[in-house]
Amino acid sequence: MKEFLESITSLEGVGLGLAWAITACLLIAGFVGCILPLVPGHLLLLMAALGHRLMLGAEGSGLSWWSLGFLALMAVISQVLETMSGAAGAKRFGSTRWGVIGALLGGVLGMFFMPIGLLAGPLLGAIVCELAFAREQMAAALRSGVGSLVGTVAGMGIKLIFGLVMILWFFLDVFLIG
Repeated sequence: MKEFLESITSLEGVGLGLAWAITACLLIAGFVGCILPLVPGHLLLLMAALGHRLMLGAEGSGLSWWSLGFLALMAVISQVLETMSGAAGAKRFGSTRWGVIGALLGGVLGMFFMPIGLLAGPLLGAIVCELAFAREQMAAALRSGVGSLVGTVAGMGIKLIFGLVMILWFFLDVFLIG
């Protein structure tokens, strides 16, 4: 069984130069995706590492399956933190439970109206839910909305940091650890 798994986890015909060219393109696209909201950055970074491992095999790539698992975990954690950041910002700025729910819903709905919706969604969601359901005054609703906006921007920064850590981990594992 081990031999079978090893045989399907290596694409023997791909040369070293082509493998690194594909990996570099995916890493660059992944980094850009950590900045631009339309591109799935962490997924591309994970695909770069997985593709590198598949193209060059266990010995040639220097990547362990543990590193791929770590990179996958980093991608998931980053996505969760980015999704929750607008709600956390609203809560930090004194929002009620309804404002937090509105920021979460606005963030999800905002994804369908890229790129403006990513910032406007949590902002408007928090404000609307504060006014409609929590019966807050306009000043408190605006404070909640601004908090969700600050949290969303912080989440984008966290996404970028996680992307840089993923790239750094990839190179450390390929050249130093593996």
